[in-house]
Amino acid sequence: MAEHITVKVKTAEGVTLPAYATEGSAGMDIRACERVVIRAGARGCVGTGLYLEIPRGYEAQVRPRSGLALKHGVTVLNAPGTIDSDYRGEVRVILANFGENDFTIESGERIAQIIFAAVTQARLETSVELGGTERGAGGFGSTGRK
Repeated sequence: MAEHITVKVKTAEGVTLPAYATEGSAGMDIRACERVVIRAGARGCVGTGLYLEIPRGYEAQVRPRSGLALKHGVTVLNAPGTIDSDYRGEVRVILANFGENDFTIESGERIAQIIFAAVTQARLETSVELGGTERGAGGFGSTGRK
């Protein structure tokens, strides 16, 4: 069974709360609260009318909806977008239109998913040397293609 946290939500008038589409859904669908046209090859920022109070130690991740990406080439540009627990402004979604046609988002349309996740903060420790590995400093593509 999934762990549950409580997230306080304030909404603009008429905004539908995010919801899980099925019992097994990892993300809640979030909806636009305004009409926006995103030109082919362009990007836009879409308001949701949602304001969150995320518990400390958690974040919200904004992720694309697969149907928009496959059918229209519209996706969340900085996926996943992170909403920090101390942010209290409106949740806005940066969408990019990689499709060949302009795409109109209507108010109330599902535009992204939101997932709440625990956060681990790191403490950095400076060091003169790092431990060795088989890979070493091999970067992009260094482990092969297959």
